[in-house]
Amino acid sequence: MDLIKEFQERGLIQDIMPGTQEQLNKEMTSGYVGFDPTADSLHVGSLLPITILMRLQKAGHKPYALVGGATGMIGDPSGKSAERNLLDMETLQKNCDGIRKQLEKFLDFGDKTPNAAVMVNNYDWFKNFSFLDFIRDIGKHITVSYMMSKDSVQKRLETGLSFTEFSYQLIQGYDFYYLNQHHNVKLQMGGADQWGNIVTGTELIRRKGGSDAFAATCPLITKSDGSKFGKSEGGNVWLDPEKTSPYQFYQFWLKLPDADAERMAFTFSFKTVEEIKTLIAEHQQAPHQRKLQKALAEELTILVHSEADLLFAQKASDILFGQSTVDALRSLNEKQLLEVMDGVPQVSASKESLMNDGLDVLTFLADGGVFPSKGEAKKMIQGGGVSINKEKVTAIDHKLTIAQLLNDKYLLIQKGKSNYTLAIFN
Repeated sequence: MDLIKEFQERGLIQDIMPGTQEQLNKEMTSGYVGFDPTADSLHVGSLLPITILMRLQKAGHKPYALVGGATGMIGDPSGKSAERNLLDMETLQKNCDGIRKQLEKFLDFGDKTPNAAVMVNNYDWFKNFSFLDFIRDIGKHITVSYMMSKDSVQKRLETGLSFTEFSYQLIQGYDFYYLNQHHNVKLQMGGADQWGNIVTGTELIRRKGGSDAFAATCPLITKSDGSKFGKSEGGNVWLDPEKTSPYQFYQFWLKLPDADAERMAFTFSFKTVEEIKTLIAEHQQAPHQRKLQKALAEELTILVHSEADLLFAQKASDILFGQSTVDALRSLNEKQLLEVMDGVPQVSASKESLMNDGLDVLTFLADGGVFPSKGEAKKMIQGGGVSINKEKVTAIDHKLTIAQLLNDKYLLIQKGKSNYTLAIFN
């Protein structure tokens, strides 16, 4: 399998060092990608380096995942406009442990195959490396003018660049040299903003007499409007289900604009290039069906979470946007219900108000702020535009009762097709 050719067909090559393709076609090659431990979970943006390593392994090569326990103490200036806060050892270790656990889901770390994945932490080789030893043994091989020429440095000179950040490319370069010497790693991959750091590594390997070293980078992932990919209204879309629920994760992909969905299919899907082209053509025939987004959402939800999580996400989506019934809504436990309703406006009311003869629906809708007035609520009900727990309210004198509560606490009010409010009764 010509891995670089496939990467090029998928638009996954930005820069590549001469000889990289020939090296991968010649023999099983060890290659690595670095992961920055700024949080205890990876996010959707991290799926690019993850899937790059997965493709490398599927092609018969040996993937190395480097967690930057040491470099995380410094911070990479690449693509940054200001220096970030430095993390303490306890936080870094927690983050590294979280990332390691997640990566084990995507890569085969078993020891029975020659191309089993390996995870390394650069803190292991930096913790006993003194500053004097480093500048004597490593620093002398790379000139200041060489380091100053890098875009990551040039772009920060006006706003200010500390020596700590300036030294980052040399430290990352040593990572490549160390892995080259001790693990025969010959390839480093990363995002386009990492090119300067990566080639510093290949230069260090060359100057210190190491073995062959190669480099390849992927274009940075952005949305069609130029904004950062991997964020939603609530912030980062995380791979940890406790930070971003499988339902929210599924919805993120389902809501992609067509132009983004087409590019992301080539980037993230493990379908063949021809299968993706066929899927895109079918999608373009009936874009309102969102066939491409659904296929991508299904594949990636299973990849990151599980098939059971996908089934729940689809069920939850049908509850909010399909023709589901109150029985489907009642089948959700409280945790699932709140996951589905994350981001939905909430109102509070007293459970006591539902006692005796029940609570007048017009009073509740107006006093709770669901409608600006009883008159507006009445007009919408008479027009058939109000549902409680997926059941249409047909009478303006309807009474809300405790028996209607979901999980003995909630009511889901729907205005129109998909305008929801979650009422919480305490």
